[in-house]
Amino acid sequence: MLQCIFLLSDSGEVLLEKQLTGHRVDRSICEWFWDQILTQGDSLKLVPVIASPTHYLFQVVREGITFLACSQVEMPPLMAIEFLCRVADVLSNYLDGLNEDLIKDNFIIVYELLDEMIDNGFPLTTEPNILREMIAPPNIVSKVLSVVTGSTSNMSHTLPGAASSCVPWRKSDLKHASNEVYVDLVEEMDAIINRDGNLVKCEIYGEVQVNCHLSGLPDLTLTFANPSVLNDVRFHPCVRLRPWESNQILSFVPPDGQFKLMSYRVKKLKNTPIYVKPQLTSDSGTCRISVLVGIRNDPGKPIDSITVQFQLPPCVSSSDLSSNCGAVNILANKTCLWTIGRIPKDKAPSMSGTLVLETGVERLRMFPTFQVGFRVMGVALSGLKIDKLDLSNLPSRPYKGFRALTRAGEFQVRS
Repeated sequence: MLQCIFLLSDSGEVLLEKQLTGHRVDRSICEWFWDQILTQGDSLKLVPVIASPTHYLFQVVREGITFLACSQVEMPPLMAIEFLCRVADVLSNYLDGLNEDLIKDNFIIVYELLDEMIDNGFPLTTEPNILREMIAPPNIVSKVLSVVTGSTSNMSHTLPGAASSCVPWRKSDLKHASNEVYVDLVEEMDAIINRDGNLVKCEIYGEVQVNCHLSGLPDLTLTFANPSVLNDVRFHPCVRLRPWESNQILSFVPPDGQFKLMSYRVKKLKNTPIYVKPQLTSDSGTCRISVLVGIRNDPGKPIDSITVQFQLPPCVSSSDLSSNCGAVNILANKTCLWTIGRIPKDKAPSMSGTLVLETGVERLRMFPTFQVGFRVMGVALSGLKIDKLDLSNLPSRPYKGFRALTRAGEFQVRS
């Protein structure tokens, strides 16, 4: 049972406090938590559960905002972490983003959402579709009305019918002029390549995202051609577990609109679509740098939005870098950003130049790590393929669409 939720800014300021039970949690727990952050560094932000002298603390960090929950009793930690993730997702969806100013400008809606999402310390209503029926998202019209009428509440006066339904994520009387459903495979590739060019780690985090506009109460069945490649699957509550456990088939009654049906990982991949080969030599107060980029494993679709960036070491006083493809820019935080776009067919992109070190520094002691970005439309590099999507309980034949996208996540090349 959670007793209190705090929202903290990236400077430790308490943006919002929500007491959940009759036992009040003092704000001094936030001061203790932030003192630990300052003492132990940002590595503590990666620890989801922290035991303080008086409470168990659960934290989730999103866009510089720390969602901190407190409890004095033992409870399943994953329940608390999952609930905080749901709160962060709902706020980001409602406010079209997540930052300190948005929370301050819409703090009434944030309080109203927390009132509906948790009751006496236990999660209650976390489905975005039902919450949108209960509490209208902020817009210009509602803000003008609040100024004119003096009413600041966006709460509905009636309880949504889906709140007491066996499928609480969906209205029972939905009607659409055109029935259509779109399924997207969205993947991010995380990879680490060492200074010898060997692939140390390569895995993919993926999501099956669905945009559904179907009338009535449809029943969908999604089948993959090769579900055996999937690891660490996680489902939306609408998915029936038994068909997946027996036949690895996704059977579900979908929410209306856009939602994440499932997430997954594909581990121990052997290839990356592109290669990045940095070479650095340092002596006599300078560092010569050369970086080559090319296609290693052609995915069959164009690779675009290619970028390479790295942090200039603190001892670098100036730089002179150029490339035969794209543009090279030095940003304000001493980050070098090489924007390539799409690799041309007639030449391999390369960047070269010289870094001048500060006076008294003969050579670099530590070489930078290169962060690589790219995007491949129309293919899932994990190899996952959708076999078919069957629909039933529909008044008319719907339109079905499928897409795939792979982009770089934490793609690092060490030099």
